[in-house]
Amino acid sequence: MSEDDPDHSLRESVEQSRHGAPAVGAVVRDRFESNEVFQRIIAAADDEIDTGLRELFFSALAAGFAITLTFLIYASMYAEYDGDPILSGLLYPIGFIYIILGGYQLYTENTLPPVALVLERLASLPALLRVWTVVLIGNFVGGTFGALVLAFTGVFSPEASIAATDIAMKGMETPFWDLFFKGAFAGLIVAGVVWLDFASRDTITRFFLVYMAFLMIPFADLFHVVVSFTEVMYLVFNGQVALYAGMSQFVLPVLLGNTIGGVLLVTVVNYFQTTERRLEDARRDGAERQLTIREWLIGGLAGRAYVPARPGKESRLPEDQLGIEERMEARYGSDVTDHGEHYRDGDAEQTSDVADYPKNE
Repeated sequence: MSEDDPDHSLRESVEQSRHGAPAVGAVVRDRFESNEVFQRIIAAADDEIDTGLRELFFSALAAGFAITLTFLIYASMYAEYDGDPILSGLLYPIGFIYIILGGYQLYTENTLPPVALVLERLASLPALLRVWTVVLIGNFVGGTFGALVLAFTGVFSPEASIAATDIAMKGMETPFWDLFFKGAFAGLIVAGVVWLDFASRDTITRFFLVYMAFLMIPFADLFHVVVSFTEVMYLVFNGQVALYAGMSQFVLPVLLGNTIGGVLLVTVVNYFQTTERRLEDARRDGAERQLTIREWLIGGLAGRAYVPARPGKESRLPEDQLGIEERMEARYGSDVTDHGEHYRDGDAEQTSDVADYPKNE
């Protein structure tokens, strides 16, 4: 079938998202190749990287609340089944199911999509750090409120309260480097789930994927940073641990381990095992767009709509998909854009002489 055939064009449009990411596999329709999974991740990351601070924070806050459910049910079942490691952990994944299927922002989940965008130089390192910081703060605030409720209300039974303390103290008593490496394996699990989530095509598959993967954390005695933080805050509110000690001895090594495990062991490895074809596929809306090294290191740009085309190449995008400066240059020449400055830094988009032109969606 010719690519110029109307039926081919219709089929291609149905099988792609509005960002050009594949909805079906090219070789086998119900199975994605690594390049196609990467392309879907880039499309999702591109849509999320310039999300407003308010949206990011409250989505992360909801994720922190959801993690409280994991701590609640784990401690309750631990008490109910006398600490049986299998029965106690059967409902541990409940909070993560809420988060991933509900589309909330979890710190460890964000070690894959935004990092992939940074590796493609479609987002700067400061933009990545902005996302990580806001999401982590939101997760911690949500976990703090959850721990506060569990510590000062009757949600926990007396037996579950003792079990919750025992679970949290176990982490506090674990050596720093043991926590780090346990956290690294947990980070590998979470980032791996995200990669497989983008390879899945239906909610039932995603549900069982999340459930089975996150069972590994309690069964293997691993640690997730947001759960660990919630446990620490529970101990702090009960006066059993000082905040600084809990953060430095428990939360910090788990945070470092989760980050290293998610970024290095999954994101970077999966990035380099895809072929060079990813460069064209992942940037389907403009393969020549890429940040300079300076912009990548210290700039605030994020997302294909705001990444400038590389010098010496003419953008192939239609005008309605161009950024404001590019529209101005296309219509009036490069001299016009020299008088105005356009950049996107977090939520702030500022222009001087081009303020009347609509923002690229």
